[in-house]
Amino acid sequence: MDAERGEDGTDWDSRRRRETPTERLDRNWASLLQELRVVQTGVQLLTGFLLTLPFQQRFDLLDYPMQGVYLATVCAAVASTALLIAPVGMHRLLFRRHRLAALVQAAHWCAYAGLVLLALALTGMTVIIFDAVLGLPAAAIAGACVLVLFTACWLVLPLTMRLSVSGRYGRVRRRRE
Repeated sequence: MDAERGEDGTDWDSRRRRETPTERLDRNWASLLQELRVVQTGVQLLTGFLLTLPFQQRFDLLDYPMQGVYLATVCAAVASTALLIAPVGMHRLLFRRHRLAALVQAAHWCAYAGLVLLALALTGMTVIIFDAVLGLPAAAIAGACVLVLFTACWLVLPLTMRLSVSGRYGRVRRRRE
């Protein structure tokens, strides 16, 4: 644990930002909403696209196993959509109930789970497209590459930055006064 701050950053927030716990929750909520705005449109478009595929003429090209991949992909996309939009519904139900801490925590976990499912849905979509165009071997390779890409960008890099205590991704340095 970094001596500069508590495990969750609250000491740093109160000392460096001069934030009250409520101000920190408000900032965290606003930040989370901005992040969700970025992904919501994309996941909704992906889900809508997936839902129209069975009604296309060439859908019957998918063999039985690939139809299973399609259905798993649709489930992941729909669940991702639900989780990434859930904080809005939670906010409506908890509005003016003084439950901001619970709301921020629940929305935080919904966003995590929604992003994982979005990565799986995009991986599945890649597999389906590559299978239709180039066949199963290319689909397997493309799906693995996409999964590695999401894992690297959405998990490994942020965890590396989070765990780093010095260097390029290190903590904020104190200014000399």
